[in-house]
Amino acid sequence: MTVSPADNKRRALDMVAAWNRGEPDGVIAYWAPDAVHYDEDGGPMPAEQIADIMRGSLNSFPDLHLEAKSIVAEDDRVMLRITVTATHAGDFMGVPATGKPVTWHYLEELRFNERGQVVEHWDVMNFSPLFRALGSVPDGL
Repeated sequence: MTVSPADNKRRALDMVAAWNRGEPDGVIAYWAPDAVHYDEDGGPMPAEQIADIMRGSLNSFPDLHLEAKSIVAEDDRVMLRITVTATHAGDFMGVPATGKPVTWHYLEELRFNERGQVVEHWDVMNFSPLFRALGSVPDGL
C-alpha cells in the first residue's frame, strides 16, 4: 500500500476530529503498535503514558476543542499548528478546577509508515496562555 502526503494529512485531521469528539481511542487507533512518542526534550515516552495524558486532559478539560490553524504534509511527515480552547473543569498540573475558559497552542509532527500508521510523534506545547488564564504561572515558564 502506498500512502501519499495527502492521505497522511487526512489521517492527521481525522485524529484532530477524534479529539474534538472526546475520543482519544480514535487518535490511538492510528498509532502503529511500535510507535515512538517523544517528549518536549526529545526523549522517548511510552505509548501508555501518552494515552494516560490524553485521557487525563479530557478529565481536566472535557470540552477540549482543537483547531488546526495550519497543516503541511511532505513525504511521510505531517506538521500541524494547533490552537486548543477549553474550560478548566478539573485538576490540571496541580491547579484545581477554576471553570475559566483557557487557550493553549502546540506544534505536532507525525511520521507515518506505508500502512498509514503513526510511527513517530512529537508535540511541543505552549501552555503559557493557559497558565496565565488560570493565574498560576509555574516557575520557569
